[in-house]
Amino acid sequence: MKMYQLVAPCHFGLEAVLKREIYDLGYEITQVEDGRVTFEGDAEAICRANVFLRTAERVLLLVGRFRATTFDELFEGVKALPWEEYLPKDAKFWVKKASSIKSKLFSSSDIQSIVKKAVVERLKREYEVEWFPEDGAAYPIRVFLLKDEVMVTLDTSGESLHKRGYRTMTSKAPLTETLAAALLMLTPWKADRIFVDPFCGSGTFPIEAAMMAANIAPGMHREFIAEQWTNLIDRKLWYETVEEAEEMVDTSVSVDIQGYDIDGEVVKAARENAKRAGVADMIHFQERQVSELRHPKKYGFIVTNPPYGERLEDKKDLPELYTQIGEAYRNLDSWSMYMITSYEDTEKYIGRKADKNRKIYNGMLKTYFYQFMGPKPPKRKK
Repeated sequence: MKMYQLVAPCHFGLEAVLKREIYDLGYEITQVEDGRVTFEGDAEAICRANVFLRTAERVLLLVGRFRATTFDELFEGVKALPWEEYLPKDAKFWVKKASSIKSKLFSSSDIQSIVKKAVVERLKREYEVEWFPEDGAAYPIRVFLLKDEVMVTLDTSGESLHKRGYRTMTSKAPLTETLAAALLMLTPWKADRIFVDPFCGSGTFPIEAAMMAANIAPGMHREFIAEQWTNLIDRKLWYETVEEAEEMVDTSVSVDIQGYDIDGEVVKAARENAKRAGVADMIHFQERQVSELRHPKKYGFIVTNPPYGERLEDKKDLPELYTQIGEAYRNLDSWSMYMITSYEDTEKYIGRKADKNRKIYNGMLKTYFYQFMGPKPPKRKK
């Protein structure tokens, strides 16, 4: 069986979480870099990575790596790659994206057009034709330049993997599903512990938590562009992967997952999103302010993405809001709280220094994941 190098990009700072996911799927990791993990796998691995990975942005098939400091070197490097092994004669192919960091070649549009020309030249020679109809399956190419090292890939996912298909409406400052899943995996939360998001917005944290608890694979209800690549991946592998995912689902699991928001319309949207994700019965959504956060149970978890004044509201409201969060948290005996925010005075107004603090880039925005740890629950007697 043919083996491939597969590249999974992720949020900067969360490579270790993705690495653990790939290991758990049973694949060998060959390289970890900033914002991406490379692993080895066969055609089935392409299907399983797309369907099961919660924290990857997409799954890329590595065609080749080489060094280039001039456009001639870029052209020759791309032309030297075995494109005929990946692209059939009728393939529709284009360079979807070219990104360049700290490299002599930096014009994205020039890189895109040169890469496309080089692929065409290679295929003209290999297929002995002068013209390609490009009316078959779509094969988007993505090119990355970092310090003059060129990485050329085919995108097997199509739409980014954060698009699980359940979220049609989002609140004003949405957290992507992949980032929410990764942050949840950084916490010790398990399905038998109570979970509350007091700023739930469109419901991403509670929904991702419920999907994890019920073992619902994030990609089982969506399509991937590589489903059409019958020259590389047998269609039945996709069906078998979805079957594998369906067999693992257990929505009967007992959970206490709650989401609050002060905006009733947003709460309504969160309920609709949860319904589409298949977890509506596992989450209790409510229109409620953070100051009203109370709970009799112990050892619960708050995991949340509160407002932080980025285009959302005036920063002047933040001290009062974060003071309210701190007061609500102090009244929850033995709870833990995990919060992603870019607000610099978070600890000051929460009234406590975080036990851990992790820098994470949410898009281009530098945020911090504050971790306030409660005590561990006592071990249950067997």
